[in-house]
Amino acid sequence: MGGVALAGLVYAFSGSGSSKASERLDALVGGKRRKESAEILLKEALASDKATLLDLITPKFLNLNTLFEQADCHIKPSTLFGIGLGLGVAAGSLSFFAVQSYLVAPIMGLIFFCIPFVWLLNKRRVRLNKFAMQLPDALELVARALRAGHSLAAGMHVVGEEMPSPIADEFARVYEEQNLGIPLEDSMRAMCERVPNLDLRFFVTAVAIQRQTGGDLAEILDKIGYVIRERYRILGQVKALTAEGRLSGVVLIALPFGLFFFMLHLKPDYVKLLWEHPTGRLMSYVGLFLQVLGAIVIKKIVDIKV
Repeated sequence: MGGVALAGLVYAFSGSGSSKASERLDALVGGKRRKESAEILLKEALASDKATLLDLITPKFLNLNTLFEQADCHIKPSTLFGIGLGLGVAAGSLSFFAVQSYLVAPIMGLIFFCIPFVWLLNKRRVRLNKFAMQLPDALELVARALRAGHSLAAGMHVVGEEMPSPIADEFARVYEEQNLGIPLEDSMRAMCERVPNLDLRFFVTAVAIQRQTGGDLAEILDKIGYVIRERYRILGQVKALTAEGRLSGVVLIALPFGLFFFMLHLKPDYVKLLWEHPTGRLMSYVGLFLQVLGAIVIKKIVDIKV
């Protein structure tokens, strides 16, 4: 009797902590497949821990995996970080041997260290802008497929086959995921996470509402596409009107740095006072601060939301 009571207590204490997890597994895969699902979850957890150990050299203040996925870059974050570190060390060393300055070498090393990440952000920006420009055509293509009697998933499959990348890749991925059993709403929400575009969120929200309340989805998609086209037309007019201000900002920000490097190459003794003399260092700090402040003010002036 004592052994039976002890076994019951052990079972009660061990089962109480995992009752919620058991209920979730039962709801997802059923009681018979609980063991297999637990083993799969354990393997995924170990794989994620291994990936974390492999990516220890990547910076933790940025979600590089999301950036790489949004930029459609097939380089590992740790590899890109290593490339930036190598460029920074090489540029800093060459600058130190060329100028013999403890101030210029770290600056040049930091600039060259940031070059791979600037390339990554630019690649992400280009891809997202291209996706945004293709989205109205994709919505109209889906609307025409719906009017022809196809389902929404079939319409997204048509976009994946007929339109170029990157929008074809994202819509084709949604179609493949729903073919594998993932709900269409979940696949579209995942696409919104991969592509942070406000117009795409409008599309996903409209589809979710239409599936719950009903309505003519083709007409809704036509209206969303029309709104997107009109917004880009107005945005083009705004960019044309603010082109002079944006060009003036670029020239005013780049001119001091260009003049500094020109004088550093032409007459190094003339600019050495900027980091050798206390007044020169103070002037350099104040100048850099005013440069950053001026860049922020110019961006606020010419950046008009539409």
